[in-house]
Amino acid sequence: MEQYYKLHRVKELADNDDDFIAALAQAFLEEVPEDAERLKIAVAENDYHNAYQAAHKMKPTIDLFELGVLDTLIEVQDWGKFQKTEIDVSEQLAVVLNAVDLAVNEMKSDFNL
Repeated sequence: MEQYYKLHRVKELADNDDDFIAALAQAFLEEVPEDAERLKIAVAENDYHNAYQAAHKMKPTIDLFELGVLDTLIEVQDWGKFQKTEIDVSEQLAVVLNAVDLAVNEMKSDFNL
């Protein structure tokens, strides 16, 4: 439990309310994989606007659950925001997507979702 994500800040936010913690985990599982897929497609298509929007939307949740890839996600976000055509962010994207996949699988198991 909590190998690929951390609940410390989630528990603090939820004041240790287990139902609220579970609701936040459910929200993570519903939103983050969808946003990650949107980000993956946007980067592949050099769609800077959608890459920026998807990464920006993911940031608070990635930070709250402490996936450890916030700075890397910000690099991808800035690639889109500033349309950094000379930079390849595929390695950073892969790091973020892997962290999301690992956290999703672990969270599903931990919360029986």
